[in-house]
Order: sequence, then C-alpha cells, then structure tokens
Amino acid sequence: MARKKTNKDRIMEHPVTYEAYAEMPDDGLRYEVLDGELELMSPGPSTVHQVIGSALHLLVQGCNSEYFILQAPLDVILSRTNVVQPDLIMIHRSRADIVTIRGVEGVPDLVVEVLSPGSRKRDRQRKFQIYARHGVPEYWIIDPVAQTLERFELNSELQYELRDLFENDDRVSSDKLPCVSFPVSDLFKDELVRRLLALN
Repeated sequence: MARKKTNKDRIMEHPVTYEAYAEMPDDGLRYEVLDGELELMSPGPSTVHQVIGSALHLLVQGCNSEYFILQAPLDVILSRTNVVQPDLIMIHRSRADIVTIRGVEGVPDLVVEVLSPGSRKRDRQRKFQIYARHGVPEYWIIDPVAQTLERFELNSELQYELRDLFENDDRVSSDKLPCVSFPVSDLFKDELVRRLLALN
C-alpha cells in the first residue's frame, strides 16, 4: 500500500507549486518558487540592502494615494509555479482585487529588486525573464555598488527594454508612474550606506 505523501515529498517533486510551497513548515528562511524550482533566498539581505530598501519606500510615498506600496517579505503569486518576493512592488488602487490574504495574486504595476551579492545573477537573469514573461510592465534594478537605478519597460513582445539608467543626481521618473520623482542619489545618501559601501 502506497504511503501518504508528506509536505517534504511534495517540495522535492518538480515542478514545485504554490500549494506545496505554502504547506512548507516555517524554518525561518525565505524561499521563492522560480519556474517550478524552490530557491532559497540566502544569505539574508545585507544591511546596505535593507537601508536602501527603506529609503526607496519613503521616496515613493508620494504615490501612496494612487498605489499600494508593499515591501518584502510578501508572496507575489504570478502563477502556480512562480512565487516571488520582490523588494518593493506598487499596485494601482484600481487593481486592489489582486491583493489577497495570501499575498499578491497577479501582476504588480512595478517590481523593484535591490541587488545583493547573492541575488545579482538571479535578479538580472532568471527573475528578469520571469517578470517579463508574466507581463510586469515596469522593472527597476537598484545596484548599491554602482549606485544606479535601471528602469526597464516591457515591450509588445514581452521583453524588457532599458529605458533609463539613473545615476548621481539624476531624477528618477517614469512615464507609467508619474507620481515618482526623486534624485537617485537619495537612495544612497545615508551615512551608514556610504560607510559600508566604502568597505567593499
């Protein structure tokens, strides 16, 4: 007689689905499901990553009346086999129905990732392709080392095109998000960020 599958058995199967991921016991670690594969988000975000993420959240508060502004950790369920935890997302309030008790079940208007040494390749390649394939209209990549913000827009062929590379005192803006306006240097001006980046 076949034994009943455990949660661990289901996680080891491929593809991993949202349902199996949601049934995992809480081990204190963060995971994503990328094209049906369970990915450990390890090590945890660095101090620089955290401070920049917090600064970004404050800098986009001018959009709060039009958009929900949400930060990780939060599941963004793009499909049964793609469950991501971007650093920040924005969802227009007219689309509030995609925000559920489980997380965000659908495509945000904006996804932002702050690069870390352990996430650089995943954010620039694998998640880049997943976000495009699922129709995320705008994707920002913040690079703490280069102190830049890259703004990508989705084209009609579901591929990202680099629309802007913001650096130094360039003012971040977006045709799709007119409420956004801040100098990119404000992301990196905290004394702690400057000190820690100088150690690299």
